[in-house]
Amino acid sequence: MRRSRVTSFDVAEAAGVSQSTVSRALAGSPSITEETRSRVEAAAAALGYHVDARAARLRSGRTGTMAIVVVGRAGSDPTRVSGFHYALLGSTCAAAAECGYQSLVAFQSDPGEFAWNYVAQGQADGLVVMGTSVNRAAWNDLLATAPQGPVAVWGAPFDDERWVRAENREGAVLAVERLIAAGHKRIGFLGTVDAEHPQFAERYEGYREALVRHALPVGEPLAVVGDDRVAAGREAVAAMLGAPDPPDAIFAANDAIALGALEALGRAGARVPEEFGVVGFDGLAAGVHSHPPLTTIEPDFAEAGRALVSRICYPDVAPTRRVPVRLIERGSVRPVR
Repeated sequence: MRRSRVTSFDVAEAAGVSQSTVSRALAGSPSITEETRSRVEAAAAALGYHVDARAARLRSGRTGTMAIVVVGRAGSDPTRVSGFHYALLGSTCAAAAECGYQSLVAFQSDPGEFAWNYVAQGQADGLVVMGTSVNRAAWNDLLATAPQGPVAVWGAPFDDERWVRAENREGAVLAVERLIAAGHKRIGFLGTVDAEHPQFAERYEGYREALVRHALPVGEPLAVVGDDRVAAGREAVAAMLGAPDPPDAIFAANDAIALGALEALGRAGARVPEEFGVVGFDGLAAGVHSHPPLTTIEPDFAEAGRALVSRICYPDVAPTRRVPVRLIERGSVRPVR
């Protein structure tokens, strides 16, 4: 016959105490003496009793779960998000686990599938949203819904108290300073700068700041159009190289654009890094395998995850708004002269 499940009443009988004492002892209540706690724990171990964590969470009003929504491009498979957002998702789940939370992950891209009220529905204690900034329908729906509970966002095309971002301007300065140190004088910027790409706008500010400091010409941002950033990067560089006075280096607003730029430069016969320098932004693992390997600006993913999760774990602590970045040297910029 199948053995019935051991309950707290069984533990109470074995330990010679009341069921309420068992509950308080296993919950760590200071009202229980160490002698009684030890006796209860020994009885529970002998019987194979485990506390029903779900029931305990229900009694406390907490779920022990954090909802994480990843926003993809409208009209696309919602799971086909960038390598950057998968890396950020991983670090956020790891940070949630450090804080004692499980992660409930959802991928969303089109109206009809948007869902933000995980706290109101009793599914989670807080919400983290990350993803592409160009899906305005998703971000506008998030604004209109105003979900309950603490919310943290990465990638939103709007500014409010919930956003967390990389040190975009400082990272761009690092990238351009590296190209200048390698002897480049005509540095172009690849990336669309508009209201849908606030992170690109911040990176363009850093690009401009570094060039002005060195009295070098500042190029207008070359728009990169299309959902396939690698293909769009290839097309943008082909157009850039056809200009009367083409640049001798590129700072790309993200790594996908930079990878496309490297492909286009190779097809055009431009030698990288000997004749042409390229730096990206995001720290994608794919950059290790490009030809040559892509030098990039990488945000601290672990810190990014912690900054997002801290909004839910520590709502009364002043939030981290900016995540530090670093230059990752690979091979697409020649050594400093």
